[in-house]
Amino acid sequence: MSEQDLRAAIERELPGVRADLERLVRIPGIAFDGFDHSHLERSAEAVAELLRGCSLDVRIVRAGGQPAVIGRRPAPPGAPTVLLYAHHDVQPVGDRSRWESDPFEPVERDGRLYGRGAADDKAGIMAHVAALRAFGDALPVGVILFIEGEEEYGSDSLEQLLAEHRDDLAADVIVIADSGNWDVGVPALTTSLRGIVNGFVEVRTLSHAVHSGMFGGAVPDALTTLVRLLATLHDDAGDVAVDGLISRPAATVDYPEDRLRAESGMLDGVSLVGTGRLTDRIWRKPSLSVLGIDAPPTAEAPNALVPTAKAKLSIRLAPGDDPKAAYAALRAHLEKHAPWGAQVTVSLEHDGAPCVIDATGPVFDAARAAFRAAWDGVDPIDMGVGGSIPFIATFQELFPNAAILVTGVEDPDSRAHGPNESLHLGEFARVCLAEALLLAKVAETAGG
Repeated sequence: MSEQDLRAAIERELPGVRADLERLVRIPGIAFDGFDHSHLERSAEAVAELLRGCSLDVRIVRAGGQPAVIGRRPAPPGAPTVLLYAHHDVQPVGDRSRWESDPFEPVERDGRLYGRGAADDKAGIMAHVAALRAFGDALPVGVILFIEGEEEYGSDSLEQLLAEHRDDLAADVIVIADSGNWDVGVPALTTSLRGIVNGFVEVRTLSHAVHSGMFGGAVPDALTTLVRLLATLHDDAGDVAVDGLISRPAATVDYPEDRLRAESGMLDGVSLVGTGRLTDRIWRKPSLSVLGIDAPPTAEAPNALVPTAKAKLSIRLAPGDDPKAAYAALRAHLEKHAPWGAQVTVSLEHDGAPCVIDATGPVFDAARAAFRAAWDGVDPIDMGVGGSIPFIATFQELFPNAAILVTGVEDPDSRAHGPNESLHLGEFARVCLAEALLLAKVAETAGG
């Protein structure tokens, strides 16, 4: 099919693609503990139905975790096979009062579709489906769709799934639609991602709570002790102060400060933290955040010294760092800096490796050409991402000869993982066209 034919086909299919996206958004499939996992079964079945509608042979599989969907359509003779990845699970919604509309009832406002998973990553699924529908029976490559069901929860069973179905998933090109673009109107290929180490630190100072007036001033409470311990994790400039974590060489593009402040929602008067170029801070250097603290809620707190307090910590690792070594460095730091001899226990929740992608070669040239066409002549940029997709390193290990393209539907205002997550519908249309053009150009590259 010509580029003009694909443009017309995508335009024809977009209304149905959006309707199916909205149906997926209405399914609250959350893989975190404590949520109703039957919704993930519903979500997997809905995805399987969509793939069957694209004439794929479909199976729902699992390896002790949540359901994933594999759909296959063989390649024409001599054509390459492309693996298309996305995930159908979503993040918890958090405080519903901060959402302007029901997170599981998609709503359009000012050209954006709002809802949990509208961008991350159910739009990734539907971009794949849109490309397949555009080609119909004229698909020029073989395709394998692998739609995971627990990416937001750490992809605990993914490695086993990939190992068990390795032969079924083998491909020449892998497209991972779980990232974003540089800006509305500016496409990008993601070429580096930080790794992750999530863990807990618990501080104990007392065997039981005691009267704050009778003992305060001599006896340390655990919450104050924890706060002092957490303060040692950064220096005065805001750089991470844990010895043993590495940084990478400087990034090749910069992030204007006014844009970062606007897109992150920073309040007036709040200063940035860390040193170096902004893209270095968020792509190429480690960061460390306190995600939550277990302590008495203020409305219920008695006048008592707290015997124990616990925090959840998250390190984002620079490309090239090792998650196991980073966790060991964090634990050593926390144990070394325990105030007042407090008992400190550190435990690992999960980790994941960072990755760097060598985005050179004919497949990447084909991708850039597809993006340039879909965005009407705008050149894509190579960008890093401060977030983590640890399984990319697993794909690199299991399929070392495959070209891995990390793409996505998000833009800087998508607010993935936060309240009022949304999808820019104009960018989504370009993403769908870009993927269809990419499949056509991969087939041309292989033929050449």
